[in-house]
Amino acid sequence: MHDARDAGVGQADPGPGRPGDPRDPWYDALASGWGELDGTGAPASVVPPRGPAERRSASAADIYLEVQRSEAFQEVRGRYRRFAFPAVVLFFAWYVAYVVTATAAPGLMARPVTGAVNVAMLAGLGQFLTTFLLTWAYARHARLRRDRAALDLRWSVFEQTREQGAER
Repeated sequence: MHDARDAGVGQADPGPGRPGDPRDPWYDALASGWGELDGTGAPASVVPPRGPAERRSASAADIYLEVQRSEAFQEVRGRYRRFAFPAVVLFFAWYVAYVVTATAAPGLMARPVTGAVNVAMLAGLGQFLTTFLLTWAYARHARLRRDRAALDLRWSVFEQTREQGAER
């Protein structure tokens, strides 16, 4: 004999994540082209026609090329290069100096600094420290010098592509 407590055993939870639940924010939104009408009363094709899609991508390419040639984009790239290239060169030089010193002057690297800590251990820990410092400096530079300008560029591309879509 079954009672009311056993009614839900083995059944899926009809919570808000279940498809078809009116509490789902996407409940009444149709998937692109599915179940929509094409204007003649017939269901619309799920696959868009090839002609407009190719024209749309060519126009999007034109927008991206225009942005790439813009002064704002060149400034963002210049800021990136002015930070990244010197940072990479300095870090690589520091790394090569560490490796060359470790192989060419093992006596120097084995010199004790304090207790069991020698020059090689301090230099190796210095490699880790400079990696973290470089990561912090890069993130800070990006946040202060490039992110706002890059976001403005993204919004301008978004607006141009949206206007392009509205014209069609």
